[in-house]
Amino acid sequence: MQSVLVIGLGRFGKHLALKLAELGNEVMAIDKDEATVNQVAPYVTSAQIGDCMDEHVINSIGVSNFDVCFVCISDNFQSSLEITWLLKQAGAKEIISKTDREMHAKFLLQIGATSVIHPERDMAWRSAVKYSSSHIFDYIELAPGYSITEIEVPSAWVGQSISDLKVREKHKVNIIATKVDGQLYPTISADHVFEKGEHLYVSGNEKDILKLVEK
Repeated sequence: MQSVLVIGLGRFGKHLALKLAELGNEVMAIDKDEATVNQVAPYVTSAQIGDCMDEHVINSIGVSNFDVCFVCISDNFQSSLEITWLLKQAGAKEIISKTDREMHAKFLLQIGATSVIHPERDMAWRSAVKYSSSHIFDYIELAPGYSITEIEVPSAWVGQSISDLKVREKHKVNIIATKVDGQLYPTISADHVFEKGEHLYVSGNEKDILKLVEK
């Protein structure tokens, strides 16, 4: 369980705060809008009305006590930049700032953000990979060009084992889990024999994974 501060309760910030709380984290949510704060308050550990561009507000929160601080200001880059800087000056351990532009991301990282998230870009990339093949069911980016992807087992693999196919050597991907009839099996041995309709979670270069599903 993490202690998390979420600043800015627009669509992204609100969904983030609610999901973090649902997963059992201690969440403090802050926004300038009273109505928005009241909507979220019943579901998080604490909620506060405040303008985090005010240094006194930031200092009163005790940001150094949080494991992670999210800056989710979507409509004002200057505000996002200033709040990120104030959090850094106040001793925040980890600052994750939201942005929609690459140039903004560079400034946020320079001013003090530990990392930057691009929700629209990331969702677009995920959709592009997922819908590039009817055999891809889900996708999570690990780093630029690398991902964990849920795919349907290639028909040529049915009835054969991982060791028989030499998956890593021949296809340059790792099988990290398998799913049969909706049941996930996170541990898979080299002797596992693939079944028709089985789903695999594979990690590796996206181009290698796409080559695999095209076979």
